[in-house]
Amino acid sequence: MSGAHAASAGPSPLDPSQLRFLTKGVTPEEIAAVTAVLATAAAEAAAAARDARPQRGPDGWERTQRGLRNPLTPGPGVWRSFSG
Repeated sequence: MSGAHAASAGPSPLDPSQLRFLTKGVTPEEIAAVTAVLATAAAEAAAAARDARPQRGPDGWERTQRGLRNPLTPGPGVWRSFSG
């Protein structure tokens, strides 16, 4: 990975110093390749988990709201049909 690409990818939660290789004589290039593959797999798993979250529905406040009534227009003859 180039320096520009590594900087744009953000901080990686995977620290190569925490990896333990059982094979003797692992080169720095192999360590970098394994670290890149594991970091990519972890990022893809996190993205899949984030996309799999259910969408939130309306909360209690939004469910109880009703549309507002039409405004009252005062004037002569407006209350003529009132039968209260």
